[in-house]
Amino acid sequence: MYIGTQGHFTEDHDLEQLAQLGVNNIDVTPREPLAEWTTDLLTGYRERYAKFGINLEMMHLIGSGSALADKETGAIFLKPSDERERQLDHVCDAIRMAGEAGLRGFNYNITILGHLRTESKTGRGGARLSTFDYQELLEKGSPRKKGATEDTVFEDGPADADEMWSRIDHFLKRVIPVAEEYKVQMACHPSDPGIGVGVTYRGVDRVLGMTEGFKKLIDLYPSDYNGLNFCVGCHSECLENPSRDIFDSIRYFGERKKLFNIHYRNIKGSLGSFVEVFPDEGDVDMIEVMRVLKEVEYPYMIMPDHVPGMSGPEPGRVGMAYVFGYIHAALQAANAN
Repeated sequence: MYIGTQGHFTEDHDLEQLAQLGVNNIDVTPREPLAEWTTDLLTGYRERYAKFGINLEMMHLIGSGSALADKETGAIFLKPSDERERQLDHVCDAIRMAGEAGLRGFNYNITILGHLRTESKTGRGGARLSTFDYQELLEKGSPRKKGATEDTVFEDGPADADEMWSRIDHFLKRVIPVAEEYKVQMACHPSDPGIGVGVTYRGVDRVLGMTEGFKKLIDLYPSDYNGLNFCVGCHSECLENPSRDIFDSIRYFGERKKLFNIHYRNIKGSLGSFVEVFPDEGDVDMIEVMRVLKEVEYPYMIMPDHVPGMSGPEPGRVGMAYVFGYIHAALQAANAN
C-alpha cells in the first residue's frame, strides 16, 4: 500500500509539488465531457503525469452530486429511460478506453440525492467542519438543497430499496462484463452519509450508505473487478460505534480482496450525527486503520478525502499537505510492526 491523491492538477507546479511531497500515484478526472473521451486522450493524461514520475492509475467516472444536476451520467441510477441507456453506453466506452490506456480502475458513486449535510460546525482553531445531523436534516432540509425536507419527494420520484437494487443490478450487468474484458477495476464509493437500513429520505433508500449494502453489492455480481472505493469516513459514519467496528468492516472487505482504493478520513460521532475532522483528532484510531489494511494485505492507494476548511489563501492545499504527512507517518508506523 502507498500514498495517493485525487484532484485536478492543471499546472506543472502542481505535479512538482506532489512529487516533492512523495505523492506519486493519483486519481484524476479529465475536464473534457465523457462523450468526448478517447483512448488517446486518456493516454495523453497518463503521459503528462509520467513526466513528473507520477502514475495516473485511476479516474473518477460517475460523480457524487445530485443525479438531476449531472448531465453526463446522472440518469444512470434514475428510473429507466433511453437517456439512461445512452449514458451507460458512454460508461462502457470509457471502461474500454481506460483498459487500452493502461488505467487500473475507476472510482464511481451510486447515489441520486448527492451528499447530505447540515449546517457546518467549528473545530479546532476555528476550522470549518462538514457536519451531518439527521434530525436537523428532517426538520430543516439540507443547506445544499433549499426547501427540500423529509416531505419533499425526490423530483425523479420515490425509489425504495427494491427499486434501487433493481437499478444497481442493471448497471452491474451492463458494465462489469466490460470491466472484466478490459481488466478495469470498478470501485464504488458510499452514498455519503448512510442514514440507516431501510430508511428513506425524500422517498429514496440510500442502500449504499450502509455496510450491509456493500456486502450485497459484491455478492450481487461476484467479480474480481467489482469492489469498493472504501471511504473510512463514510464507513465510520454508518456505524453506531465506529471506534470499535470500523476495523471489522475493513477486514470483511479486505479479506475478500474487494478494496480497490482507500479514502483516509476521520470523524467525531456516529450514525446520524457526526463532523468530519483531521485524522489525528477523531474517534477512529487512524494508525490502527493502517495496521489493519496491512493485515489484510491491501495493495493500492491510500489518499486524503475531505479536509476541514482552514484559514489562509490556499486552505485546500495546506489541509491536503497536512494529511499527506500524516499518511506517510501512518504508513511508516504500520510497516514498522
